[in-house]
Amino acid sequence: MQLALEALVSSVTFVSVDTGTLSTEYQAIISLSQQVRSVAELSALLRMPLGVTRVLIADMAAEGLVQIHQPSLDAGKPDLNLLERVLSGLRRL
Repeated sequence: MQLALEALVSSVTFVSVDTGTLSTEYQAIISLSQQVRSVAELSALLRMPLGVTRVLIADMAAEGLVQIHQPSLDAGKPDLNLLERVLSGLRRL
């Protein structure tokens, strides 16, 4: 699965797996994605290379630990909701 930088990641509210048995990276991603965050933002917060973060998130999504919300572009037009969320995030910085 190829994840876009702006793809949003959220942790699944009910996980049937004991998170204590997960790797520290998985635990950190679950914790950070309690609040919806982009792949790029998670990578920066984890201080981890983007490629590694993408692989971990894709693996976690396959295991049902996180949900990925890929941006959808219709006929080359950017998603207005995505742009508003980005602008809101930038204002919070």
